[in-house]
Amino acid sequence: MTKIALLSVFLIASQILLAQGPPPPSGGGHGAGGNEVAGGGAPIGGGLEILITLGLVYGGKKLYNWKNNGQKLEE
Repeated sequence: MTKIALLSVFLIASQILLAQGPPPPSGGGHGAGGNEVAGGGAPIGGGLEILITLGLVYGGKKLYNWKNNGQKLEE
């Protein structure tokens, strides 16, 4: 039951996120000559670094528990 509910939440959320329109163009005449970066130049570096760091910490914890306690990696 929970798997079905979780799957339906993800499917509905993905449809809502795809329904958003593109961001408005940047002001000040930038991009008028066609030199604007695709995506509006929104920074994603900080969030990406945090996500990768958290994934590495989680994987390191799993390996540490597996080595020291003999726990399964799937838990």
